[in-house]
Amino acid sequence: MEILWFKHLPSTHKHLIESIKNGTLTPPIALGVDFQSDGVGSRGNSWQGEEGNLYFSFCVEAKQLPQDLLIESTSIYIAWMMREVLVSLNSKIWIKWPNDFYINDKKVGGVITTKIKDFIIGSIGINLLYAPEEFGVLDVQITPKPLIELFIKELKKNISWKNVFSKYKIEFQNSLQFSSHIDGQKISLQNAKLLYDGSIEVENKRVYSLR
Repeated sequence: MEILWFKHLPSTHKHLIESIKNGTLTPPIALGVDFQSDGVGSRGNSWQGEEGNLYFSFCVEAKQLPQDLLIESTSIYIAWMMREVLVSLNSKIWIKWPNDFYINDKKVGGVITTKIKDFIIGSIGINLLYAPEEFGVLDVQITPKPLIELFIKELKKNISWKNVFSKYKIEFQNSLQFSSHIDGQKISLQNAKLLYDGSIEVENKRVYSLR
């Protein structure tokens, strides 16, 4: 997968979506930046940070991902691939449902996913060096470009969703101590039940992980 690098973009996610739509870029493709000024976070929030953090988006055809991976599970799957890379570097990172990276009780990054026709666009932001107040910083030292290369290598292993889910459902227990924003409200996950497609049942609602 080719990796394009920019000094600055407002948002790697938005740039890649537009480039795929207008045909100026063809998957598989990835792009990263030294700094982005208007990144897209979960629930449409802005994800910003300092130069030296990870701002990265990639696009692949859906058929390049595991055959048993449902679209609803994609954000968790992508997050797990990055988690595996970082854990191999001795990080204690974990995934808070549905798509946030945590070190202990501090958020250090997250994943968003968009489907356009037969393409999946995934974006990952992680605080490698700097974090706003109330957020955390990754607990191992690595620069963005090598981390992206390791992630792409992990993604290419095409590990099945069944395999990922069997491990993720154990780690999901950590999420029960936290809350998540659901339908504009902050809802406790204490009694949430994780389903096989990555969705949860909480307060008599089924909530999907794809964002």
